[in-house]
Amino acid sequence: MGTAENWRECRVVLPPSANWLVLDLARRDPETWAHEVSEQHIDGASAPERCGPFAEDLLWYWGAAVRQRAVCAALLAPPAGEVMASYTVREVKAPPEALSMDVLRAEMARAEGPFFGQPVLTGVELPLGSALRVHRFEPTGPDIGGSAILEGVAHYVLPRDYPTLLECRLLWTTLGLGEELGRLADELARSVRLL
Repeated sequence: MGTAENWRECRVVLPPSANWLVLDLARRDPETWAHEVSEQHIDGASAPERCGPFAEDLLWYWGAAVRQRAVCAALLAPPAGEVMASYTVREVKAPPEALSMDVLRAEMARAEGPFFGQPVLTGVELPLGSALRVHRFEPTGPDIGGSAILEGVAHYVLPRDYPTLLECRLLWTTLGLGEELGRLADELARSVRLL
């Protein structure tokens, strides 16, 4: 849930699965929240040694989403494993003249990385409005050498009813699941609504 000048709330429909954790971005005490969620999600009674590290991961993703001013965020995290993917929706501040598909496509085509290879740019229509789908690989750190690889699909959406730009982005480090997670990113982007 998030607020903006022209809309009050952002909603995303997550697939029905116990593997999704919604990040409480309004939480004033994120450490307590992260430890409570970790205990419940991992079942702290059967694997107490995993709760602390998982809570640290939750806090890292929570902090990243807050710094990006995400309006909503969630993690795909099976209880037996680690965080597989993160999903965020954020409003991107852009001048009115930049709110067009042609401008978006031009900006994304010349965006400087570091990236691995060229991004794949595709125009798509979503229930919320026209969007540019961007699929790319990037390092987790500021340079390519020595960093892990992130794969991601972002939808830059121009909502029909609101003069704004949304970034709806799914990122993951589990290489080999790109096709499946790319489809999931598309499904999530189709579900985004502003109220």
